[in-house]
Amino acid sequence: MKTALWIARRFSFARKRFRIINVISAISLAGIIVGVSTLLIVMSVLNGFQKLAYDMFTTIEGEVQLVSRSDGGISVSDSLLQALASVEGVAAAEPFAEGEAIMSSGGGKSELVMIRGLSGEGQRELMRRTSAIKPFFSGETVSAGDLLAGRLELSPFSEVRLFSPELISVGLELLSEPYMLAALRIPETKVSSTFSLQKLFDDRYVLAPNEFARKVLLLGGDRYSGIDIRAEKGVSGRKLLKRLEARIAGTPLGRSCTLRPLEKKYGDIFAVMELEKWASFSVLMLVVLVAALSLTGSLAMTAIDKQKELFYLRCLGLERPQFMGIFLIQGTMTGIAGTAAGSLLAWIVCRLQEAYGLVRLPSQSAFVIQSYPVSMHASDFFAVGLTAVALSFLVSLYPARKAAAIAVNHSLDSKAN
Repeated sequence: MKTALWIARRFSFARKRFRIINVISAISLAGIIVGVSTLLIVMSVLNGFQKLAYDMFTTIEGEVQLVSRSDGGISVSDSLLQALASVEGVAAAEPFAEGEAIMSSGGGKSELVMIRGLSGEGQRELMRRTSAIKPFFSGETVSAGDLLAGRLELSPFSEVRLFSPELISVGLELLSEPYMLAALRIPETKVSSTFSLQKLFDDRYVLAPNEFARKVLLLGGDRYSGIDIRAEKGVSGRKLLKRLEARIAGTPLGRSCTLRPLEKKYGDIFAVMELEKWASFSVLMLVVLVAALSLTGSLAMTAIDKQKELFYLRCLGLERPQFMGIFLIQGTMTGIAGTAAGSLLAWIVCRLQEAYGLVRLPSQSAFVIQSYPVSMHASDFFAVGLTAVALSFLVSLYPARKAAAIAVNHSLDSKAN
């Protein structure tokens, strides 16, 4: 192997009779560098948008939620909240009320919305993450998403009615007992503000105090829809989920409730974003494949150019596997060099984008950020690097076999003639 490696290095850097071989080799190397760097930059940008979406969700919700396995919500006590907050990596555990409701504006327009109740601490966390100066709601007022407010023609201090769809079915059941209808009250409130966080929230969400949301959703006693569990800084949602699962495993709480990470709750959104990422990987890897395929011609021409040297090596006792090893190593070395240079270039570009935001978004008013976000993952660099090197190795198989055939079958004959 050391002999094959030494000879491969000599063949790579030695002067060749045909200048076109050097040109093709340079094109192959440059193509791998450009393909690998472009692919890693695109994947890092898609990671950045995925992280941005995740951060937008965590402005309102915790990285992990404790919810009931059945309908009706869960019973929340101070001792339960304290037990969850004591788990390593948990920054806060706050109950929330969330569910579908019908919202009716003063203009006679109605729409099915999602009402989300927040505790006082939850609203303060939302204000901190969004740098808001004033509270989104207070007392029994609510805050509506911008897109929702636009459709229902809502403005600050607009009066609205919010009630659960279940209230309609209850009302129909009470038609046989008209004296009970007076007990059915539709909660009325005012819109104190509108918000713009993320399209999903802006389009159909209404934020309200927990108590008001529980009243709308007909949650009595100490019952809530679930508990938001937020992770401490530096603790990932996955790591937090594993710690919580270990804590509640085998307990009555673990049998009646389940832990739901954000990726599961919004599985469709994150699945589409992950699909886009790996679709880009598949398409842009074709650029690397085309560049790697040019190695086939370069190595084959090198074998023809080095027939005399191959003859001498044959006389020294080298066999077919060793000749193949020379050209396989030469092709793989080109792939490794191109992959390393492309990865370094991608890392530099992404770091500059993170630090200075060199490439701006085309329509800054439509986004909450001004430049393309990037998030580099070591797993992406490993996957791209391994694939690029593997492709370089595979495309080197054919010229390696041809070179071995030339060395073993024709070198002595051609020298004798």
